[in-house]
Amino acid sequence: MASLLGRFCRKLVVPGSAHGSRMTSTTACGSETVKSLNLYSAINQALHIALETDPRSYVFGEDVGFGGVFRCTTGLAERFGKNRVFNTPLCEQGIVGFGIGLAAMGNRAVVEIQFADYIYPAFDQIVNEAAKFRYRSGNQFNCGGLTIRAPYGAVGHGGHYHSQSPEAFFCHVPGIKVVIPRSPREAKGAVVWLYRQAVEEVPEHDYMIPLSQAEVIREGSDITLVGWGAQLTVMEQACLDAEKEGISCELIDLKTLLPWDKETVEASVKKTGRLLISHEAPITGGFGAEISATILERCFLKLEAPVSRVCGLDTPFPLVFEPFYMPTKNKASSSSSLSSPSKNTHFLIHGFSRLL
Repeated sequence: MASLLGRFCRKLVVPGSAHGSRMTSTTACGSETVKSLNLYSAINQALHIALETDPRSYVFGEDVGFGGVFRCTTGLAERFGKNRVFNTPLCEQGIVGFGIGLAAMGNRAVVEIQFADYIYPAFDQIVNEAAKFRYRSGNQFNCGGLTIRAPYGAVGHGGHYHSQSPEAFFCHVPGIKVVIPRSPREAKGAVVWLYRQAVEEVPEHDYMIPLSQAEVIREGSDITLVGWGAQLTVMEQACLDAEKEGISCELIDLKTLLPWDKETVEASVKKTGRLLISHEAPITGGFGAEISATILERCFLKLEAPVSRVCGLDTPFPLVFEPFYMPTKNKASSSSSLSSPSKNTHFLIHGFSRLL
């Protein structure tokens, strides 16, 4: 997704870097120095900062010692030592359980789950231990220093064990935060084809992105589109295509799913009168259903059409049929009720057939 920084900043060329596939251009924007990075490089930079600024920080998981399968931890073990960056056995329940204990002792534990699909063996540790740790002690102790990082969603060839989007499972659990960044800048401040495909100008210094605060990344007046993570790239293209038809789309990146920013979405829908939600996870029980129900409760009298969802299918994630499963910009929704009295000539866009 294109960075807005490029419109306001002066670009400089610097010598190439041997750090993976990190981009080598640097941008000066006022007093801020930024680099063009893809997502995995931005995460690597963030982990460097975390380990360097806090001696209580640790990074561990399967294969992280040599850089991980996506190279997000490249160079960390060499720089900070194998006592702080280390491989673990192939046991997700044990990995997360160890992270909970480490965080409970006042440390910062950054746990890597190699693919989000592998997180299910750790489900009990996450929902029954980590999420309830503070509550069960009456706030006497907690594991708030625990971060679990896992790349989710389609990779282009992953099939049903490397392409799942399990975010809705965890959004049902009070006590944890579920965050899905859409880009390198968001990822560093706050995960799989975005690792290397998306490039954005990212500040080199330490900074934070506020959680539970959605971002209106494109303003519009006819319809609100809501998504998160990699799907934002698809939805932005849909907005551009719709614009050619005279349809003004407001695009919102939810960023944090638990707790999510209801107020920003509500304000947008009250303005546009229409809402379309898209995510890669199957439609039934997906987080889009929660957004739909909430907006119906809050904006019923302002809605000019039913809320529409364009999501993954209620099937195991396929291998060779991945293109048919994914919610793309040309995929039609089961709902075709986005018609507008003010644009009755051609605003019935058949769900996503012209929007996504």
